[in-house]
Amino acid sequence: MSANTFKRLQERLNFYSIGFPETATGIELRILKELFTEEEAGLFLSLSHRLEKPESIAMRINRPLQGIAEQLEDMAGRGLLFRVKKGDIVRYAAIPFVHGLFEFQVSRLDRNLSQLLEEYFQGGFLDAFNKSRGTFLRTIPVQKSLDATRNVAAFDDAIEILKKMNQIVVTDCICRKQKGLIDQSCDKPRETCFMFGAMAQYYLDNHMGRKIEIDEAIQILSDAQAAGLVTQPATAQNPGGMCNCCGDCCGVLLALNQHPRPSEIVFSNYVAGLDSELCLGCQTCLDRCQMNALTMNDQDRADINPDRCIGCGLCVTTCPSGALSLKQKSGDQFRVPPVTGAEQMMAMAKERGLLA
Repeated sequence: MSANTFKRLQERLNFYSIGFPETATGIELRILKELFTEEEAGLFLSLSHRLEKPESIAMRINRPLQGIAEQLEDMAGRGLLFRVKKGDIVRYAAIPFVHGLFEFQVSRLDRNLSQLLEEYFQGGFLDAFNKSRGTFLRTIPVQKSLDATRNVAAFDDAIEILKKMNQIVVTDCICRKQKGLIDQSCDKPRETCFMFGAMAQYYLDNHMGRKIEIDEAIQILSDAQAAGLVTQPATAQNPGGMCNCCGDCCGVLLALNQHPRPSEIVFSNYVAGLDSELCLGCQTCLDRCQMNALTMNDQDRADINPDRCIGCGLCVTTCPSGALSLKQKSGDQFRVPPVTGAEQMMAMAKERGLLA
C-alpha cells in the first residue's frame, strides 16, 4: 500500500458533505491515523458513497468475501462506515467527516482525539462550514416563538418533524462531549440530538443512543429550547437527524459567529423583529441570542442587527413585554429545503462547485 494512503483519504473526504480540508500543520492526517489503520483507510477508499453488499465490494476489489465482510462490520461498529441492515441483507457505504466520522465517535471519543479535533477545528475547518453556505444544517424556530395564527411549513416545525418519524433515537451532542473532554464545555444539556430512520437504527446498533417515544422527544426539545439551544435539523424535508446546538461548543454556530453577516449564509426562513417602544431594557434577550445580534442603545433599549440574526426565536420566548417577534421571510428569501438527504448532498456539492 502506498505511503500516501491517508493523504488520499483526506482528499476523498474533502469531496463529501462540507469537506475535510487540508491544513498547513497536517493535523487532519493525525486525526485519520487515530481512527484508521492504513489497511482500513485503503478499504474505505475502495468504497462508494452508495450502499453496497459485501459481495459486491469483495468482487470489485478482488478479495475474499469472508475477510471483507468481517472487516466492514468491524469498521461500521467503530463509526468508520455507514451500515444499513434489512433482514439478512447488510450494506455498507463510505461516509463524510460530518455528518459521519466525527459524530459516529460519540461513544468512543477520548481526550487525545478530542484535542486533535479541537486543533483541527481552530486550524481552519470551521471555514468549511461557512463555505457550505448553510446547506449542512438549517435553523428552525423555537416552538414557542411561532405565532399560532400563522401558517408554518411542516419542514420548519420541529414538533411536526418529530411526529412524522417512525423511529426516534436521542444521543449526546458530539460537540459538547468533545469540548467537555478538553474541559471547555458549557453547562447546557447534552442528551439533545435526535436521529431518525436508518440513521437512528445505526445509532442503536452501535450503542450510541437510545430509542424514545414522541412524548419524551417533545419534552427533550422543549427543555433544550428553554436552556437556550438552537434547533437545527439537517437541510432536508425528511432529515436524518436534528441537533439542538449551543454557541459555545457547536461547530455550525461557532462558524456562523465568525462571519460578519450570519444571516447571509444561514439556511433559515425567519428573522426577528423588534418594537423598540415596547422594550423594557431588561437585557434578557442579549443572553439568549447566540449570534450577538442584540445590543443595548443609549436609551437603554434593545437594538437588533438583522445581518446577524439567524431566526432561531430564542430571544422571542423570554421577552417579557412582547417587544420581540419572529417574522417569516418572503419571496426568494424563503427557501424550501431538498426533500431527501441524498438531494441535500447533491445541493452541497453544487454549492462547493464540485458538480455543475
